[in-house]
Amino acid sequence: MAMLQHTLGIFINPHREWERIRSDKESFLRVYLRHIPLLALIPVVAAYFGVTQVGWSIGSGGVVRLTSESALLMCVAAYFAQLVAVYMLGEYINWMSRSFGVEDGADERHFEGTALAVYSAIPIMLAGAVLVYPELWLVVSVYILAGGYGVYLIYEGIPILMNIPKERGFIYASSVITVALVLAVVVMVTTVIVWSSGAGPVYTN
Repeated sequence: MAMLQHTLGIFINPHREWERIRSDKESFLRVYLRHIPLLALIPVVAAYFGVTQVGWSIGSGGVVRLTSESALLMCVAAYFAQLVAVYMLGEYINWMSRSFGVEDGADERHFEGTALAVYSAIPIMLAGAVLVYPELWLVVSVYILAGGYGVYLIYEGIPILMNIPKERGFIYASSVITVALVLAVVVMVTTVIVWSSGAGPVYTN
């Protein structure tokens, strides 16, 4: 119930919801495991259906689809990439807290950094539902909107969760977003390396 409540809250009134999340002071396992493993299924399940059943077209060409085996392999890899990316982002936020004068204890910082990474990633994971219809213009448009809102949540959430002034929170949030972008680039580069090694997508005839 708390999962649904916080998820709705960060869309309806993010400022108030960040305050509620901070007051929860849940453990790392409850924050991370109660949200990410389930939410990360949304984009991969949608993508699997989209690339195997619906397909997409490039220019005036025909509809392109992937084989079930190829799509399954890529979706499984994408699922675990999401788990790792959110975890690493949360750990970075926790690690950087000392540099920005966060005075809470180590356990609370661990909760707060993880909570920030988890809840700011929710819009992007929910946006993954659009992959059920994998047309490039639609997917890019939806992900730009979701990513923009995720950035807003980080800027809004850090001063509240970390209990620091907004000026210091702005710099803190900017560093977090930079690391998030680096993680995204690492995932893309890793994907290219995997594809070039012969484990790339296999298309149906």
